[in-house]
Amino acid sequence: MVNVLEHSWNFYVKNIKMLLLFSLPFIIAFLIPVLAPFPTFNDAGGIFLRLASTSSNLNIFNTAVIVFSALFSLLFLSFAIVAINILVKHTRTSTRIGTEVMKGLETYTSKVFGILLLYTAILAALSGMAYYYGVSALAPAIIGLIITPFFFYAPASIVIDERGTYRAMQQSFRLFMNQIQYPILWLVVAIILVSFFDILFIWIGGTTISRYLLLVFNGLFIMPFLVVLQSQSYMKRFPLLKH
Repeated sequence: MVNVLEHSWNFYVKNIKMLLLFSLPFIIAFLIPVLAPFPTFNDAGGIFLRLASTSSNLNIFNTAVIVFSALFSLLFLSFAIVAINILVKHTRTSTRIGTEVMKGLETYTSKVFGILLLYTAILAALSGMAYYYGVSALAPAIIGLIITPFFFYAPASIVIDERGTYRAMQQSFRLFMNQIQYPILWLVVAIILVSFFDILFIWIGGTTISRYLLLVFNGLFIMPFLVVLQSQSYMKRFPLLKH
């Protein structure tokens, strides 16, 4: 696992300029829901929707704003994930990023977008049902964790192995269960990074300002590194690239 962290950090530092460019869609993806006029709040570098407010003030216009904002956010998010995975793939395999790869960028992005949209739709539906029926808010979170293995490595599988959506989800589940140490490592690193900088920004600018500082910092630095770490751990399935 240390080897994966080392590869990820070295790759991140070496390609920091390119990754900062690819980070712009992350920031746009996070800012769209913040700027949209419906009840959201940001915390720990993420955007969340207040279900209580939407249930009492929801109309056709608000629904359209929520849907289109979410779709555009996922689209920018998908593009950033695909771009970083392409960079990781061709750096680790020492191959050039050819024009045919760039032409396939749209296909990769559409497939990853479909994956993220499906996962988001499932969580949104479960959260809405839990709120409507008065079920504990933990229920959607638990189910979300249960289905995570099908989605965790799916974007990397689509880009690196050029798989279709269904096969990418199958591969993601198998790899997640067979090498559970890497998803756990990813989660631990994510919690440490977000928690550390959340505390740091609170100390620097107070609670309110820190939320927006962390939101931008998360999109610019943390998310790209986590995608790199995810891709590098996926590449571990290739024996010749393990060292």
